[in-house]
Order: sequence, then C-alpha cells, then structure tokens
Amino acid sequence: MPQKKPRTKAKRTTQSVAQDQSNIPEIDLARAQKTVLDLLKIPGISGQEKQVAEAIRKKLLDAGCSKNVISFDQAHKKTPLKGNCGNLIVKFPGTRRGPRRLLMAHMDTVPVCEGTKPVLRGDIVKSGNPATGLGADDRSGCGVVLSTALEILRQKIDHPPLTFFFAIQEEVGLWGARTVKASDLGKPKLAFNFDGGDVDKLTIGATGGERLDITIEGVPSHAGVAPEQGVSAIAIASLAIASLHKDGWHGLVEKGSKRGTSNIGVIHGGAATNVVAERATLRAEARGHDTAFRNRIVRAIEKSFEKAANHVKSSSGRKGTVSISKRLDYEAFRLTKNDPSVTTAHKVLEALGHTPYYDISNGGLDANWMAANGIPTVTLGCGQHDIHTTNEWLDLKTYKAACRAAIMLATMD
Repeated sequence: MPQKKPRTKAKRTTQSVAQDQSNIPEIDLARAQKTVLDLLKIPGISGQEKQVAEAIRKKLLDAGCSKNVISFDQAHKKTPLKGNCGNLIVKFPGTRRGPRRLLMAHMDTVPVCEGTKPVLRGDIVKSGNPATGLGADDRSGCGVVLSTALEILRQKIDHPPLTFFFAIQEEVGLWGARTVKASDLGKPKLAFNFDGGDVDKLTIGATGGERLDITIEGVPSHAGVAPEQGVSAIAIASLAIASLHKDGWHGLVEKGSKRGTSNIGVIHGGAATNVVAERATLRAEARGHDTAFRNRIVRAIEKSFEKAANHVKSSSGRKGTVSISKRLDYEAFRLTKNDPSVTTAHKVLEALGHTPYYDISNGGLDANWMAANGIPTVTLGCGQHDIHTTNEWLDLKTYKAACRAAIMLATMD
C-alpha cells in the first residue's frame, strides 16, 4: 500500500518506523505473557465477568493508573442475561494532541471454558483440564489491550488520548458493545478490536444475524384413544422444517447470486408419548451479509411454519397456531479499505514485517455493534485457535506479535 510522506521531520510515521525499527515502542513480552496467563486462570463466563474486570483494574492501579480514569457502566442492567458487572472503560488523557484511539476486547468466555487450567507448553497454551476449553477467546485479546495500557503507564510512553474498553457478554449477543455509546468511550476516531485468529488478518466486515423464537400451540388429545382429535405441535414443526430443507431455506441458503444461512437450532416439545403434543418451542437464526436477503430468509421461515400450521388439522377441523418473535442480534457491516482504522492497522502490521490481509467474518463480532454505534472498528487476531472447543489453544508467538502491534497502534503517529 502506498505511504504518504510525513508533513514535517518531527512527525513519526509507520513508514519511517519500517525503515528504523528502533522507533518501535518497546513492550516487555515476558510480562505480557504472564498477564495473559493470569487472565486465563480467572473464571468468567458471560454474565460473570466481575472477577476478570477487578483483576484488570488491580493491575492498572498497581502500575500507577489513576482510579479516576477507570469506570464501569451499567450495561449488565440492560441485558437479557443478568450480569454481575458492566463494561470496564479506561480513558487516558493524551500526553500529546491527536484523535482519540480505542483498543478493545471482550472479557467473557463460553461455558465450555469454565474450569480451565491453562498449561504452558513451549509457545502454546492449552487447558490442562481435558474437559474444558482454554478461554483464550477472548482473554488473549484482553491480555493484548491490558499489556498495552500497562506498558504505557510503566514506561510513561508519549501517546494521544486513549480508551481501553473491556466489554461484557460478547458471547451471548454482543451486549457490551451493543449498549455502549460513542460518548461513553470519548468518541474515538480510530478503533481496534482484538479477537480471534492470526495477527495478519484484518477483519473489516461481518455478517448480520437475526434470532427467532417460535412457539407452536397444538391441541392435546389421547394419543391412543383419540389421536385424530388432537393437533400435534411436533408434527407442525416437523413439516415446517422439512419444507425449509426441501426448498433450500435451511442450512446454506443460495438463491441466484445471494447467499446466507439459517438454522433451527433448538426444539422442545411434548410431555408424554400418550398425549398428542400440545406445545412446541423452537429457536432459530438467519444470517447474511445482505440485509434484504437475510430478511427473505426470515420470511421463508415464517411462511413455512404458517403453512404447516394450516396443513395439520384435527378430525373436527381444528388447527394449531404459530407465533414468532424476532430479535436482531447484530447488523452486517463492512469497512472500506480506506477507512482510517483499516489503513492505520495495515501500515503498522507492514512496519512490523507482517503481510496483512482482509477478511469478512460469517460470525458476529463486537465490531458489528461498534460500527452501528458510530465507531468503525477493525478487528485484529491475537492467537486463539479452535475456539469454543476443548481443543482450544493459544499461540504465544502470535499473541506477542499482537502486543507489539497494539502498542504501536496506541502510541505511534
């Protein structure tokens, strides 16, 4: 990517950094490694992030951070899942003028990581408990962001205004990022999220997702004595799902040039084998980068259940009913390659000898809601792999590379 020439000799740019590696701020990588190992040991599934947040706060205070720049919001009081902690927001005033920059990661882990015991094996960290995942998603991101703040404090590195944002409840709906406002974060002009994958990967877009809660009310009847007098909610659900599958609206959905996904992920129904099922509840989702096409998928799901409910009748002509409630999880977004945060991250990675590439995610990110809330945010990887599984592992070489990139993103002109 072509580089702009500096306007003055005093202006440090990533182009000059590429030519003179001595300008790159130093970061104590051994200390950064200890930081992430400490964070990995702390339990903190979605809604239970308080212990993680308090550990981060203590490390900041021990490094000389003023308690006045550390705050918690009330995000956990706005979420469907009752939480014990809000978002942790740390705002450093700049030691020099410049646009405010944001570095962020989410504190929560998925339930499979509860009970993890991180074990270091060379440059790899895995859970020593074979029944759990590691939780590097996204404690490694927290480690990167926290290590950056700690090094700036300890070394008194010159920097523009900075915000460090540790979000809650990402894994259950991106709720920390969803509820935060740009003004809460100091209205940053550059924003960098640290989450999964390789440090070279710049995720500049992600799909949108919608959740559907489907309730089917049938008519109960004795399944042996008078099954014909009942209307099976399970039969309605089965017909609807079979229709979606047959017509190409379930799983990978491709219609012409349009592409998306849908899934019926959860089904509960019935009470006993000798009763025609009077009720069934289902949970489904639809995803797509194109909002209009995702809406078509949602409508196809609705029509399929409506049609099935009209098809299943009792001997007296009674029918069941279907009600569907919908909730937007996150809207799709895509940054341009010329977005200031994207170009800044690209230049920093090149300056460090990496070969950055762009990616569009088929899953939701905190960056989805950051973009919706007026803060275009690029996501960088920090070394976690096989996330949400018991095979999850953290590549410390990638993690340390992300730490080096983060301190440059926070401090370099």
